[in-house]
Amino acid sequence: MNLLDLQRRMAEDVMRPLTSDFRMQSSTSDGNSIRELAESYIKPNDLLSSADRLEIYNRQYWFRVMGAITEDYPGLLAVLGENKFDQLVLAYLKENPSTSFTLRNLGSKLPHWLESHPDFAPRRHDLLVDVARLEWAYVESFDSVSRSPLSEVDISEMTAESQLSLQPHLQFLDLRYPVDKLILAVHREASAPSVASNAVSERRYKKQKRLPTMRRSVIRLAIHRFENDVYYRRIDREAFLLLSALREGATLGVSIETAFRDSTLSATQQAEKIQEYFAHAAGLGWFCLPPDGSSVNS
Repeated sequence: MNLLDLQRRMAEDVMRPLTSDFRMQSSTSDGNSIRELAESYIKPNDLLSSADRLEIYNRQYWFRVMGAITEDYPGLLAVLGENKFDQLVLAYLKENPSTSFTLRNLGSKLPHWLESHPDFAPRRHDLLVDVARLEWAYVESFDSVSRSPLSEVDISEMTAESQLSLQPHLQFLDLRYPVDKLILAVHREASAPSVASNAVSERRYKKQKRLPTMRRSVIRLAIHRFENDVYYRRIDREAFLLLSALREGATLGVSIETAFRDSTLSATQQAEKIQEYFAHAAGLGWFCLPPDGSSVNS
């Protein structure tokens, strides 16, 4: 066995999924004994067999990637409880293994994946999806770049044909539950998990206080970063439609038309709303120069 073969053999054995009780599997998918495989390239010592030594690496790999998901989705953990959450993460990672040099991207597909996997909590499936969407939006908002905001002069020169760029860290979500309250409660109470070196059962989490009651209601959120902190801001339907249209590249005129197409507000009320939306957005620096640095009206 040359070095490349050894590296591939070790990687495959270390990254092989654990059993449901977080132990190393006894055989490969084609029926080969993992114990015999371990003996073919790992030396035993006075305390551990070849398989025992391999299992340490196998379990620690999985505890690390599971820990990365836990760090990004504490709300899912709080709603599901530790046992169901662990099973969800194992199922997700089996279908979406790590393919990046960084663990940051490991949970990126979980909200979409969860939409088609209602079996973990059928009666609370929509709630879980909303929680996952908001938690990943938090990650994206925290990590995304911030561009120079528009100046007052730039904003004063806007016309109906202007196309406005929005900060990359700004996210919009149309949710079915007020999960912003739930996530904020979890963040206030949560402590970082401690993953022991020899068993998942030795993880300890701070006991979560009673979570806020979640009743179905339409909630539209803007998730944004301000001075290195991420904030959730509830916005109304018209603001959501207007800002979402701008995000998709529509002109200012088309975006305003989209936002108020079915509105029952009077023309005066609409004008007041538009002024309010732009005052808030400009004050928070949500409008920014395009990536190429060109002007708003170029």
